[in-house]
Amino acid sequence: MAQDRAGAVHGIAPGATLAEKIEWLIRNMWPAEVPPARNNVETAAAIARATGEDISSTTVWKLRTGRQDNPQLRTLTALANFFGVPIGYFGFPGEADPIDDDLTFKALRREVAGGVVRSEVLRALVDLSPEARWVVDEMILAAAQADRKRKKAQG
Repeated sequence: MAQDRAGAVHGIAPGATLAEKIEWLIRNMWPAEVPPARNNVETAAAIARATGEDISSTTVWKLRTGRQDNPQLRTLTALANFFGVPIGYFGFPGEADPIDDDLTFKALRREVAGGVVRSEVLRALVDLSPEARWVVDEMILAAAQADRKRKKAQG
Protein backbone atom coordinates (compact mmCIF):
# COMPACT_ATOMS: atom_id res chain seq x y z
CA MET A 1 0.00 0.00 0.00
CA ALA A 2 1.25 3.48 -0.79
CA GLN A 3 1.50 5.71 2.20
CA ASP A 4 3.69 8.16 3.98
CA ARG A 5 6.76 6.36 5.33
CA ALA A 6 5.60 7.33 8.82
CA GLY A 7 2.17 5.83 8.12
CA ALA A 8 0.17 9.03 7.85
CA VAL A 9 -1.37 11.18 5.16
CA HIS A 10 -0.31 14.80 4.98
CA GLY A 11 -1.96 17.16 2.53
CA ILE A 12 -0.09 19.19 -0.01
CA ALA A 13 0.43 22.73 1.20
CA PRO A 14 -1.10 25.41 -1.01
CA GLY A 15 1.61 26.88 -3.23
CA ALA A 16 3.92 23.90 -2.70
CA THR A 17 7.09 23.86 -4.75
CA LEU A 18 7.69 21.25 -7.43
CA ALA A 19 10.12 19.49 -5.07
CA GLU A 20 7.49 19.37 -2.31
CA LYS A 21 4.89 18.02 -4.72
CA ILE A 22 7.19 15.28 -5.99
CA GLU A 23 8.21 14.32 -2.47
CA TRP A 24 4.53 14.17 -1.49
CA LEU A 25 3.80 11.85 -4.41
CA ILE A 26 6.67 9.55 -3.47
CA ARG A 27 5.53 9.38 0.14
CA ASN A 28 1.77 9.16 -0.42
CA MET A 29 0.97 7.99 -3.93
CA TRP A 30 3.58 5.33 -4.63
CA PRO A 31 1.83 2.68 -6.76
CA ALA A 32 0.76 -0.27 -4.63
CA GLU A 33 1.93 -2.78 -7.23
CA VAL A 34 5.50 -1.39 -7.25
CA PRO A 35 7.89 -2.30 -4.42
CA PRO A 36 8.78 0.80 -2.39
CA ALA A 37 12.04 2.44 -3.43
CA ARG A 38 14.72 2.92 -0.81
CA ASN A 39 16.66 5.60 -2.67
CA ASN A 40 16.73 7.78 -5.77
CA VAL A 41 18.33 5.04 -7.89
CA GLU A 42 15.45 2.66 -7.15
CA THR A 43 12.91 5.47 -7.62
CA ALA A 44 14.30 6.32 -11.06
CA ALA A 45 14.44 2.64 -12.06
CA ALA A 46 10.82 2.05 -11.00
CA ILE A 47 9.61 5.08 -12.98
CA ALA A 48 11.64 4.05 -16.03
CA ARG A 49 10.34 0.45 -15.90
CA ALA A 50 6.74 1.55 -15.54
CA THR A 51 6.74 4.37 -18.08
CA GLY A 52 9.50 3.54 -20.56
CA GLU A 53 10.93 7.03 -20.03
CA ASP A 54 14.64 7.07 -19.26
CA ILE A 55 14.94 9.08 -16.05
CA SER A 56 18.17 9.18 -14.08
CA SER A 57 18.65 8.98 -10.35
CA THR A 58 20.37 12.37 -10.58
CA THR A 59 17.23 13.86 -12.11
CA VAL A 60 15.12 12.36 -9.34
CA TRP A 61 17.52 13.75 -6.74
CA LYS A 62 17.50 17.21 -8.33
CA LEU A 63 13.70 17.25 -8.51
CA ARG A 64 13.28 16.05 -4.92
CA THR A 65 15.73 18.61 -3.54
CA GLY A 66 14.57 21.56 -5.62
CA ARG A 67 17.83 21.83 -7.55
CA GLN A 68 15.84 21.40 -10.75
CA ASP A 69 12.52 23.21 -10.93
CA ASN A 70 11.93 23.26 -14.67
CA PRO A 71 12.12 19.66 -15.93
CA GLN A 72 11.31 18.58 -19.45
CA LEU A 73 7.69 17.89 -20.27
CA ARG A 74 8.49 14.22 -20.89
CA THR A 75 9.90 13.93 -17.36
CA LEU A 76 6.75 15.47 -15.86
CA THR A 77 4.61 13.24 -18.07
CA ALA A 78 6.48 10.15 -16.85
CA LEU A 79 6.00 11.24 -13.23
CA ALA A 80 2.31 11.95 -13.80
CA ASN A 81 1.79 8.56 -15.45
CA PHE A 82 3.74 6.68 -12.78
CA PHE A 83 1.88 8.26 -9.87
CA GLY A 84 -1.50 8.33 -11.62
CA VAL A 85 -1.99 12.09 -11.39
CA PRO A 86 -2.91 14.61 -14.08
CA ILE A 87 -0.01 16.59 -15.52
CA GLY A 88 -1.70 19.72 -14.15
CA TYR A 89 -0.85 18.53 -10.65
CA PHE A 90 2.64 19.96 -11.08
CA GLY A 91 1.24 23.43 -11.82
CA PHE A 92 3.25 26.47 -10.85
CA PRO A 93 4.61 27.41 -7.40
CA GLY A 94 2.37 29.81 -5.53
CA GLU A 95 -0.84 28.74 -7.27
CA ALA A 96 -3.56 27.01 -5.31
CA ASP A 97 -4.75 23.94 -7.18
CA PRO A 98 -7.93 21.92 -6.63
CA ILE A 99 -6.01 18.88 -7.89
CA ASP A 100 -4.05 18.99 -4.63
CA ASP A 101 -7.24 18.55 -2.61
CA ASP A 102 -8.39 15.69 -4.85
CA LEU A 103 -5.09 13.89 -4.36
CA THR A 104 -5.17 14.44 -0.62
CA PHE A 105 -8.61 12.82 -0.51
CA LYS A 106 -7.39 9.95 -2.70
CA ALA A 107 -4.45 9.35 -0.36
CA LEU A 108 -6.79 9.50 2.64
CA ARG A 109 -9.08 6.90 1.06
CA ARG A 110 -6.05 4.63 0.63
CA GLU A 111 -5.18 5.11 4.29
CA VAL A 112 -8.74 4.17 5.31
CA ALA A 113 -8.71 1.13 3.03
CA GLY A 114 -5.37 0.07 4.51
CA GLY A 115 -6.58 0.41 8.09
CA VAL A 116 -4.20 3.24 8.98
CA VAL A 117 -7.13 5.61 9.50
CA ARG A 118 -10.19 3.95 10.96
CA SER A 119 -13.32 4.48 8.89
CA GLU A 120 -15.46 4.78 12.02
CA VAL A 121 -13.43 7.85 13.00
CA LEU A 122 -14.30 9.52 9.70
CA ARG A 123 -17.97 8.58 10.09
CA ALA A 124 -17.98 10.02 13.62
CA LEU A 125 -16.45 13.24 12.30
CA VAL A 126 -19.29 13.65 9.82
CA ASP A 127 -21.83 13.23 12.64
CA LEU A 128 -20.34 15.96 14.82
CA SER A 129 -22.00 19.33 15.20
CA PRO A 130 -20.33 22.20 13.31
CA GLU A 131 -18.96 23.55 16.61
CA ALA A 132 -17.47 20.21 17.66
CA ARG A 133 -16.06 19.67 14.17
CA TRP A 134 -14.37 23.08 14.38
CA VAL A 135 -12.68 22.03 17.65
CA VAL A 136 -11.47 18.78 16.04
CA ASP A 137 -10.25 20.72 12.98
CA GLU A 138 -8.21 23.05 15.18
CA MET A 139 -6.73 20.11 17.11
CA ILE A 140 -5.71 18.34 13.88
CA LEU A 141 -4.16 21.50 12.44
CA ALA A 142 -2.22 22.12 15.67
CA ALA A 143 -1.01 18.50 15.75
CA ALA A 144 0.07 18.70 12.08
CA GLN A 145 1.96 21.93 12.73
CA ALA A 146 3.72 20.42 15.75
CA ASP A 147 4.58 17.31 13.72
CA ARG A 148 6.06 19.42 10.90
CA LYS A 149 8.17 21.37 13.42
CA ARG A 150 9.38 18.13 15.01
CA LYS A 151 10.35 16.67 11.63
CA LYS A 152 12.12 19.87 10.61
CA ALA A 153 14.09 19.86 13.87
CA GLN A 154 15.13 16.24 13.27
CA GLY A 155 16.69 17.00 9.95
